[in-house]
Amino acid sequence: MKKFILWLLAFIITIGAALYQRKTGPTYPKRADVAVNDATYELKFVRSIGHDERPEVKMAIPDTGIKARLFYKRFRSNDEYEVTNFIYKVYPVNSPFMNKVFKITEEKGFFAQIPMQPAAGKLQYYIELTDSRGTNTLFRDEPVVIRFKGTVPGYVLAPHVLLMFFAMLFSTLAGLMSIFRYPRYRKYAVWTLVLLFFGGMILGPLVQKYAFGDLWTGIPFGWDLTDNKTLIAFLFWILAVVMNRKKERPLYTALAAFVLLLVYSIPHSMFGSELDYETGQVTQGLILIVSLKIFKKS
Repeated sequence: MKKFILWLLAFIITIGAALYQRKTGPTYPKRADVAVNDATYELKFVRSIGHDERPEVKMAIPDTGIKARLFYKRFRSNDEYEVTNFIYKVYPVNSPFMNKVFKITEEKGFFAQIPMQPAAGKLQYYIELTDSRGTNTLFRDEPVVIRFKGTVPGYVLAPHVLLMFFAMLFSTLAGLMSIFRYPRYRKYAVWTLVLLFFGGMILGPLVQKYAFGDLWTGIPFGWDLTDNKTLIAFLFWILAVVMNRKKERPLYTALAAFVLLLVYSIPHSMFGSELDYETGQVTQGLILIVSLKIFKKS
């Protein structure tokens, strides 16, 4: 019974951390309630586009009586905003899974086309929407930012996501077991280290390579937060496994589990790879921000 409760707690914590990360990450869709002709729609606005996707911004509004325009420009640039119109379109959904399981056969809404950018390139945008009540502007003061990325093959991305999820699950389980002095916590600690190695240190860089052209952008080559937080968690788990080899030292396991939970809760892709349009070089967001501030002061 005790083991079942620990598994259940570990699963709940892992799911909670994953959902929190998904809702707070800077590349996940931005959610906003938009009022149109006395109706309110909960919309998602794109913040990440792959090179295998349509370069469009979508508003899932069924009311065809509205007009909307998209204003966009390159992120962190002195460009003037360019304008494109939203057009109501219907796209077929060619997915047997979506067709049969969810009964979704088409995608409807207003779409505005934008120019595809190189991997790690970014565009910022805001929207002007006109209905029977007048014209309203969305996100003008805080534009939505889209990051573009290369195509990551499913055979790389899917195992990466699964291994990282199970690494987090086993980590949390090992941490809980160590706190409650459950004797098998060392077994799950080893499994955590193995999963973290293959999921984070092998497949993680491969995902980065396909998406942005570099295998590793963390220390000592850069300050990519995703790479560095994975490295920190991996080092803590190496310490936990080594310190528990000959003698039970549950404190190290609990500490490593806490660090991975903390790392897992940090929004994914924060301060991630970003194309500097002036130099044509891909750097990390944190480095680029600091560089721009220094340049402006000088």
